[in-house]
Amino acid sequence: MIRIAIVLGSTRPGRLGTAVAGWVKSRASERGDATFDVLDIADFRLPLLDEPLPPSFGRYSHAHTKAWSEAVDGFDGYIFVTGEYNHSIPGALKNALDYLYKEWNNKAAGFVSYGSSGGIRAVEHLRAVAGELQMADVRAQVALPFATEFENYRTFLPTAAAEKSLQILFGQVIAWAGALKTLRPDRARGDDPGVAA
Repeated sequence: MIRIAIVLGSTRPGRLGTAVAGWVKSRASERGDATFDVLDIADFRLPLLDEPLPPSFGRYSHAHTKAWSEAVDGFDGYIFVTGEYNHSIPGALKNALDYLYKEWNNKAAGFVSYGSSGGIRAVEHLRAVAGELQMADVRAQVALPFATEFENYRTFLPTAAAEKSLQILFGQVIAWAGALKTLRPDRARGDDPGVAA
């Protein structure tokens, strides 16, 4: 079964992303073609990147990095839930992405964003980061403008259009996640991605 993580990318108190991620998880639970879990980066309490070696080495020295690595590594794809902060992604999300490398490689990525413009500018930046981490981002996106998807700009009430967009996103992420599995090593068999067969 394909495993997809719903990555909650904001850590600020009172964040709107909690309700958005809950909605994504609720709708995902209605499907039978993949399993979904929420990965809340706030739970990992990652400090500003503090590993002495680049993440591409895969040699982590801190317990918080090892815990984050283990949590991320077991998934086949990700749906990132992100707000838009100053035309980009939250610093906490960028920091969490920067901690790892191989754990993200050859996996699917989809985006659910929110903000005054639906978070579309944040996703433009996030797509570039995902590409550098060798994630394959899908075309479908769920953009949630404050004016139409949040009552009084605070209470999340997704429209029918958002519901439809989310189902399209699920389909693309699951399909790509399955296809990309063939590019990743089977760690249970001890395959080494750095050694040609």
